[in-house]
Amino acid sequence: MEYTRLRAPGYRGAAAALAVSAATFAPAMAQETIPEQVVISARPPDPVGNAAYSTTIVSDQQLEVTPQLDTALEQVPGLSLFHRNSSLSANPTAQAVSLRSIGASGAGRALVTLDGVPQNDPFGQWVIWTSLPAEDIAGAEIVKGAGAGPYGAGALTGVIALTERAGNSAVLDGEIGQVKEGRVAGAGSDQYDNVSIGASAMYLDSSGWIPLVASQRGAADTPLALQASNESVHAGIEITPGTQITARVGYYDQKQLTGLAGASSTANGTSGSITIAHAELPGELGWRVQTWFRDTNMSNFTVGIGPNRASTFPVGDQYAVPALGWGANAAVRGSFSWLDWELGTDARLYDGQSRELFSFSNGNFQSSRFTGGRQLIAGIYAEGASRIDDWLFTLGARIDESRNYDGHTTERSLATGAVTLNNLTLNSSVSIPTARAGVRRELDYGFFIRSAAYEGFRSPSLNELYRSFRAGNSYLEANSALQPEKLYGAEIGIGQERGPLTWDLTGFYNQISDAVTLVTIANGPGTFPNGVGFLPAGGVLQQRQNVGDIRGYGMEGDVQYAIDSLLSVRGGFNFMDAHVFGSTQAPRLTGKRPQQTPRWTITGGIIANPLPLLTLEADLHYESNRWSDDLNTLPTGSATTVDVEASFHIIPRLDVYGAVDNVFNAVIGTSRAADQTLSIEAPRLLRAGIRYRY
Repeated sequence: MEYTRLRAPGYRGAAAALAVSAATFAPAMAQETIPEQVVISARPPDPVGNAAYSTTIVSDQQLEVTPQLDTALEQVPGLSLFHRNSSLSANPTAQAVSLRSIGASGAGRALVTLDGVPQNDPFGQWVIWTSLPAEDIAGAEIVKGAGAGPYGAGALTGVIALTERAGNSAVLDGEIGQVKEGRVAGAGSDQYDNVSIGASAMYLDSSGWIPLVASQRGAADTPLALQASNESVHAGIEITPGTQITARVGYYDQKQLTGLAGASSTANGTSGSITIAHAELPGELGWRVQTWFRDTNMSNFTVGIGPNRASTFPVGDQYAVPALGWGANAAVRGSFSWLDWELGTDARLYDGQSRELFSFSNGNFQSSRFTGGRQLIAGIYAEGASRIDDWLFTLGARIDESRNYDGHTTERSLATGAVTLNNLTLNSSVSIPTARAGVRRELDYGFFIRSAAYEGFRSPSLNELYRSFRAGNSYLEANSALQPEKLYGAEIGIGQERGPLTWDLTGFYNQISDAVTLVTIANGPGTFPNGVGFLPAGGVLQQRQNVGDIRGYGMEGDVQYAIDSLLSVRGGFNFMDAHVFGSTQAPRLTGKRPQQTPRWTITGGIIANPLPLLTLEADLHYESNRWSDDLNTLPTGSATTVDVEASFHIIPRLDVYGAVDNVFNAVIGTSRAADQTLSIEAPRLLRAGIRYRY
């Protein structure tokens, strides 16, 4: 289903929707004519049988609902970060994204790509959302369910495929708001004959809010703050008819104060990619080769909390986490009279290390810890689709090799330089076959029915395997023995894609085997081995473990109704009844709901143009209760937010707007600690700005 935003009469939208930045090569059966002008874009083509799977298209106009890309995407029910935090407040390590509410994870269970390039961090698989300004995104295609076939590793609950702006377009946006927030961003691209160029940039500065309910605050609690920026340039050239080369390079940097006196974090990185592709033409195969890298670093200075939250004290200085990811993928595509097919391969190599000071006493850190390793994931796949009258049949399979090696943990005494721990992790390797299949039948009047079954996998991140750390009064242990997660699922859906009313309803069953979950080992107060040390009352010792299965039945739906040219309404929901089956690994978790997983998510929106120069918009987001812990003892409560925006079109292409986020000042719980303190997301905030589009 494609969300669209109405405009006042005579008002011109910024960029074409996802389909306009055309696929690099498309199936011959769907291509009857070749356009006179080819938009040069690095966007990969949709999989050959994509229509058989649950897919949501979000246009660039829909993403304008908020400057934060992650928050805008949450209009899709069941899509969420690990906590309810947005990228304005979340630590980089908690910005991972998952789909369908089967189980949130600090590493994320969905693959995020930009024109085919993975955006998940090479060390932790989270996504630094401030590295991706919404103005530079032409749209998002969200495929739910395990993404076997061309997607591969990481696409456990689905894929969020972002597309960068291409063609002749530009957006410039500047705004100010409460909490001393200021943001300016711009993106544009142009095409001259067979050459395209584009660039984007964003700068954000916000003083934030105190992320704890007022009645529980102490002197230790301080306002959040965020300073973030990103820049990118991209270019392309059509070297021969149907053959294109595109390249992109980007940089991001962010600094945060994390809401406790003395605590802070940073994240920065550089990325780049080169894509060479030849469009599939009548009598010619299409092919595509892409290579990319992502070089990142981050830091976290963490503090413990004194009695009555009156003070803080240093507990860890993770001063550097350098990580490098690089990869390549290649595909060839062709068609017979009865079959569209694609063969491909891809590989990703991740190399990272956490460098940390710990064991603080007598005014200084006493020890250092270097820990990390390498991970290689490579696979091959084949996928085909056939149309017979009104039927679409599709089948894909792949096999991957996932290898962890050079794992190490070295600890030293800072006073003497002596090595106190030198642990080398055994190398491990596993072969993982996956597959997916689907069928779709087109009916009269735009109705359709479809069904699909799939399996996918996610290898644990370097962060989960090797990085132990302390945050506040709690400690989280890594686990180098973690095995890959695997998801098995099936679904059936019906809907309508023609006329003023479009809708989609899907029922599904998903099961994650060997699910990686944070498991509570012990509660403070107490002194614990393996570098943990003393944890005070309210502190928790947890470890990442494979805990058996997470199983869930669910249903999701979307509906949009354009009442007339001046009014449109939309709504969506996701219901997921998911539970852990801990088996012998974690029997006391059996029957519990997965951590940070709501049972219900409901979204809604209305867009109205009551006057030719005025657009009004309101958005609703509701989530039922989440549990902050594996034992379901720490509820965050339900949360309902309403956001509104009014835009006045001063002249063609130029808007002045005002917005209120969280209109009713709802308390949005993000996590609850063992001492019952409740962390919260932003209160009511006002914003105003000016936006130019071309």
